[in-house]
Amino acid sequence: MIDRKPLRGRVASGDTVWFAGAQDALSALLVDQSDFDGVFTTGFGVSAALLGQPDMELYTLSENLGVVDNIANVVRKPIFADADTGYGNVLNVVRTVRAFEKAGAAALQLEDQISPKRCPVAATQPLTLPIAEAVGKVRAAVDARRDPDLLIVARTDATDPDEAIERLARYAEAGADLVQPISRTFDSYDGLVRLREASGRPLSLILMEGTWMMQLTRPQIESVAAFATYPLVTLMSMVHAIRTNLDALSQRRGRPLADLPCGRTTVAEFKQLIGWQAMEQQQQQYENGSRPA
Repeated sequence: MIDRKPLRGRVASGDTVWFAGAQDALSALLVDQSDFDGVFTTGFGVSAALLGQPDMELYTLSENLGVVDNIANVVRKPIFADADTGYGNVLNVVRTVRAFEKAGAAALQLEDQISPKRCPVAATQPLTLPIAEAVGKVRAAVDARRDPDLLIVARTDATDPDEAIERLARYAEAGADLVQPISRTFDSYDGLVRLREASGRPLSLILMEGTWMMQLTRPQIESVAAFATYPLVTLMSMVHAIRTNLDALSQRRGRPLADLPCGRTTVAEFKQLIGWQAMEQQQQQYENGSRPA
């Protein structure tokens, strides 16, 4: 049984919860063993890791849930799940929320794009739903949860600041616990303060390299945001390290691996990371007729 009360309690207290993104169970395990507060299951990363394709809602609800379920099986920290558009209309949103709740998410993000979506990281002009339809989806998400401590984060992809504020204020009225703009909607801290005051809800901020939000100070972030997330750090770190070492290795075939530019975890360290010894011990105890302590 997932205890979501601590996360809701931190938000209610005015604290800021810091998340790092993960695209699979292994990257989530690394986040879980870091000093971050929780794991964000980035749709951008899930699409890349699972399909090797862009985040254009090509993967299905079931595929996304499979990743979240695998992550929930190995981490202890709260999971903030990217639920995309909810995979359809208000009825689909109800199913989506209950499925993510069952899988172990402590919070989930829903966006107001049309379906299939276009990730704003790559899309030039994401298209948003009519506001009344988007409000209905937020209301459906709030009413669908069986655990009242599941946090609903409503995101708008509207790029006009005034429209974004209007939308997120309406989503807050519909019951969203946090509201989230995309990075290119506002261009200053003052804009985020205005959004925070107009919506009456703490913000969820996505902190990505190359965006103006990376210039915000920690006190500024913590003054407006309950969630602060670095969504792509594990994905981009992995891609850089693998590509760098493969490029070097292809030129140095037959030479020691110690010459590669990016350091590697040893097999012993990796086995420790994924709990190899603990699982072997558990197996031996059961096979010997005793229960693990």
